[in-house]
Amino acid sequence: MSRFKQKEKRTVPQPPSGSLSDIVFMLLFFFMVTTTMRETENKVMVKLPEASEIVKLERKDLTSYINIGTPVAHLQSQYGNDSRIQLNDSFKTVDEIRDFIAAERDAMSEADRSFMTVAIRADENTRMGIVTDVKQELRKCSALKIMYTARKSAE
Repeated sequence: MSRFKQKEKRTVPQPPSGSLSDIVFMLLFFFMVTTTMRETENKVMVKLPEASEIVKLERKDLTSYINIGTPVAHLQSQYGNDSRIQLNDSFKTVDEIRDFIAAERDAMSEADRSFMTVAIRADENTRMGIVTDVKQELRKCSALKIMYTARKSAE
């Protein structure tokens, strides 16, 4: 009589892992290119005032931010408790706003300069005199598109 051969145990072949490292590096490169990091560190405390009508900003890349408020706790010993103006990562005076706006305009393309918007993020307890001084300085350097940042009222 003939004997049947016993079938060997077959295993499922492993998928090739040679290109796995290429895929991982492509994903890593993709996320490194598309991720944006926070550009500035907030050195002032800003509790935004409430507003009933809020419009979302369309192009944030054309917006320059001016923060106005009291310095954060670890900087109060150095700068005091009065409201300060923060442009990018440093405290500035009202007179230095012109240089800030000029630098921001120079960083933009020629076509986008007319669409530049200045966003004022002022603490709700900030004196209006400081905000008025900032607005007057913005007028002098022809930055006429001004937006106030606010939070939606909880109604």
